[in-house]
Amino acid sequence: MGGLKEVCCLLLVSTLFFTFCLPSAMAGKVLVFPVDGSHWINMKIIIEELHARGHKVTVVRTATSWYVKEESPHYKSITVTLPKGVIIEDEDFFVSFLSKMLEIQRGRGSPLAFIKFFWEMLSALGIFTGRQVSWQWRYLKNQTLMEELRSTHFDLALIDPGTPPGVLVAHKLGLPMVFNVRWITSGEGHFVVAPSPISYVPTSGFAASNQMTFGERVKNAGYYILNNCIDRFIVSPPYNALMTRYFGPDANFYHLLQGADLWLMRVDFVFEFPRPTMPNIVYIGGFQCRPAKPLPAELQQFVEGSGEHGVIIMSLGTLLKGLPAEITSEIAAAFAQLPQRVVWKHVGERPKNLGNNTLLVNWMPQNDLLGHPKTRLFVAHGGTNGVYESIYHGVPMLGLPLLFDQFENFLRLEVRGAAKAFDVSNLKSQDFLKAIKEVLHQPSYRENMQRLSRLHRDQPVHPLNNSIFWIEFVMRHKGAAHLRTESYKMPWYSYHSLDVIGFLLAVMLALFGAVILIMRLLCLRMCRRQKSKIE
Repeated sequence: MGGLKEVCCLLLVSTLFFTFCLPSAMAGKVLVFPVDGSHWINMKIIIEELHARGHKVTVVRTATSWYVKEESPHYKSITVTLPKGVIIEDEDFFVSFLSKMLEIQRGRGSPLAFIKFFWEMLSALGIFTGRQVSWQWRYLKNQTLMEELRSTHFDLALIDPGTPPGVLVAHKLGLPMVFNVRWITSGEGHFVVAPSPISYVPTSGFAASNQMTFGERVKNAGYYILNNCIDRFIVSPPYNALMTRYFGPDANFYHLLQGADLWLMRVDFVFEFPRPTMPNIVYIGGFQCRPAKPLPAELQQFVEGSGEHGVIIMSLGTLLKGLPAEITSEIAAAFAQLPQRVVWKHVGERPKNLGNNTLLVNWMPQNDLLGHPKTRLFVAHGGTNGVYESIYHGVPMLGLPLLFDQFENFLRLEVRGAAKAFDVSNLKSQDFLKAIKEVLHQPSYRENMQRLSRLHRDQPVHPLNNSIFWIEFVMRHKGAAHLRTESYKMPWYSYHSLDVIGFLLAVMLALFGAVILIMRLLCLRMCRRQKSKIE
């Protein structure tokens, strides 16, 4: 009997070993088109896991890339050199854009500020779209590159459609497509692939909850119409012109997006509002989160020296060099008045008023700091990676949203009582200090964030493992067409059943008309009979 138990234990251990420790039996070839900056941070995690399971990964990068390195043990790279005017990874562009946005936000509330805001947004979008289209055109016309990709016989294309050259290349090569996505060229990805009723689904660019008042629903409808106009008249035309040139007159760029086999959506409904979805959307929000590792010795010493007060960490992400000097000086002055120690990721001019309790660093192990027991607060701009890491470790946030979806991200946390957003454009040290103390000393912020953390962690499968399973699923079955709706091929009037409504109205009108006609005929007949009787 004891021998039987030993054999069973051995078989169980062997099964677990072959299941989790050995590379995937079906090693495939994966072509990756990433987006730089913070997007690359989470794409890299998926690439490393694919490599660990035996898959061969090839990453297409540009020579000017910030974070996508040419040499890596986890992937082979193909580097494409672009002319200066086509460079997407232009940090000065984002810094200049941020400065203009902050200046406009100082006059928030006035109609002129609103017009300026959208003018700058549309101008930046036009420049960015032009660069991307030029970038794609150079990819598609590069016969050497296309032949190299075609001869490798990839099994799948893994794409971040935030910048969409990979979508066109994958379509040209006839590869199944998996998106690692939250944002696409026209906004939040759900609005392209899933039903999105604007009565309770906040549209891209409008910071509102899913329980909107009548006035908010009116604004939401306005933003939805505006986004569609921007997409129709600014974003789509250059892409569709490119599509016509390389794929024929009937090709449509958004049909390519909607035709992706699988959408790995960087969303978790602990954070996102409930909304309709589709079978080919797999939710992997927080897949980059992991238990904290030990800190580097110098940083560990600084954190441990904070005593009972603990530490605050601050980071404004990867794309921006930093805030204007007058704002960073106000932030530094507020930090200097706190008993907590502060670890501040800051690149650029050293802020004035910097206190002895504040450590400036060019880089920080953000996940490991958030997981340290002495961390009390995370001051951040509201990028998705930082938000999910904060949720995972249960650390409340004070938000300094700057651009794009960061305002909406903090609105979602504020609704759940786990964070407080602060207007960085008019930041004064005493107001900022008051906001810090509110989040630090009101227990509800930490309690609510820890509740979100428990919900987020309570999953049957880790989101990273889930994402790898579905990537390998698409490889094994050479696509996942059975999960994808074909509704995007329908004309708009058919999609909204306007033709059916029109037909039913016509039938009802015809029946109503027939009834009226019959009644009139009967009335006339009766009148004639009565007339005949009288005569």
